[in-house]
Amino acid sequence: QVQVVESGGDLVQAGGSLRLSCSASGMTYRINKMYWYRQAPGKQREMVAVLSNTALARYADFVKGRFTISRDNTKYTVYLQMNSLKPDDTAVYYCKADYGALHRDYWGQGTQVTVSS
Repeated sequence: QVQVVESGGDLVQAGGSLRLSCSASGMTYRINKMYWYRQAPGKQREMVAVLSNTALARYADFVKGRFTISRDNTKYTVYLQMNSLKPDDTAVYYCKADYGALHRDYWGQGTQVTVSS
């Protein structure tokens, strides 16, 4: 199994940038994909970006061109670079690992991102 821990959330002004980090530990070689999700107050959790173990990335339409997901393989840390932030980006951001042959999900505890107008 694996453990994932997010960090990097903060309060930022609209138009600003922030980089979130997700550190994975344990049997990381069995991770298939790494995801970033977010959940705003009163809303359902939604996928933001996903990175496969072959380095293929996909993004939700609402972040395309603004957010970039990447990975540092030496530390097995996944990043979410967020640029041109908007107040609508305010949410708790979660990292999720898709693990093993059964595609079991491992979630982090979340990190708060607040974008002020």
